[in-house]
Amino acid sequence: MSPGENPAILLKAEGLQVSRGGALVLDIPVLDIFPDQVLALIGPNGAGKSTLLLTLACLLKPSRGRFSFNGREIDAGRGDVEYRRRIAMVFQEPLLFDATVFDNVAAGLKIRGTGREEIGRVVPGYLELFGIAHLAKRSARKLSGGEAQRTSLARAFVTKPEIVFLDEPFSSLDPPTREALIGDLERILRETHTTAVASTHDQTEALRLADRMAVMNGGRIAQIGSVAEVMNRPADEFVASFVGVETVLPGRVLSVSDGVFVAAVEGGEIQAVGHVRTGERVLCCIRPEHVTLSTNAPPPGTSARNVFSGIIRTITPLGLFHRVRVDCGFDLVAYVTRQSLEELLLQEGKSVTASFKATAVHVIRRGALPPG
Repeated sequence: MSPGENPAILLKAEGLQVSRGGALVLDIPVLDIFPDQVLALIGPNGAGKSTLLLTLACLLKPSRGRFSFNGREIDAGRGDVEYRRRIAMVFQEPLLFDATVFDNVAAGLKIRGTGREEIGRVVPGYLELFGIAHLAKRSARKLSGGEAQRTSLARAFVTKPEIVFLDEPFSSLDPPTREALIGDLERILRETHTTAVASTHDQTEALRLADRMAVMNGGRIAQIGSVAEVMNRPADEFVASFVGVETVLPGRVLSVSDGVFVAAVEGGEIQAVGHVRTGERVLCCIRPEHVTLSTNAPPPGTSARNVFSGIIRTITPLGLFHRVRVDCGFDLVAYVTRQSLEELLLQEGKSVTASFKATAVHVIRRGALPPG
């Protein structure tokens, strides 16, 4: 789909609510699913991601709300046979029959009344697509976790669903198996132009797979938008902290000039870009990958408007990167590579210069200061 194109809505949910024991556990005023896109639902455990997926798949009856699919209203309470035949669901734990891999993948086609000859023609292609052709005659009971999940995915895709719902399908897999399967699923989603809604608490999975992202908290969607929008322009402090904006500084706007403003934060002042007013309260959000560390002051003419002297308090390895927390009068977090760490001889207690551009600061407006 071309950037900026306004797609038709494939699935629309309105006024969706689910209650348990008198408590409201899901409250979604409106949610649009667009064709040929992947929507990732991210959020902490208990945020409502699985509840939303099950409700959208008509596997959980909502307390209230309505759905429309391709512009046709469907019964969200009792489910809709035609709608359910055009979607598929993949769970965290593969739900396989005590049968061969081939028969498990073919199950959805058999339920739909597909003939044996057609099944024999179609299923091998999906076994090949998901890398399990060599397992066709193996019992599902003898599969590894990754093989079982590939079988579950092939069973979902073989019916050519218009939407596939994925409920944390990688969470129980070991890292190498998970990485390989995510890569294959990413490719298959693009090749088959399948619309998907996937829940995960792993941001890396969301970044790999998704076109759009919804951050959930307490049964509600805190923010939804393109991946870049949510990651770089979080709507509030919860979203910012969840998507990895590790520096969130409450501040007050001191001055504004030509779209650039100065905000007073604890321990210093920050320059940023945004439509704000003098006296307004703001949150200044800085992603760690936008912070540069050096052992010398930045050279004259640097485009970074924000330059601070600080002391390294902690260095934490994070795989390919190291998380460096610098005390600049306020805590500022930067990510550096192992190579940079070694070249700069960075260590806890060392003095460094931290810098970032005004355009790297995302601003969340919190309103004017109270009088007095």
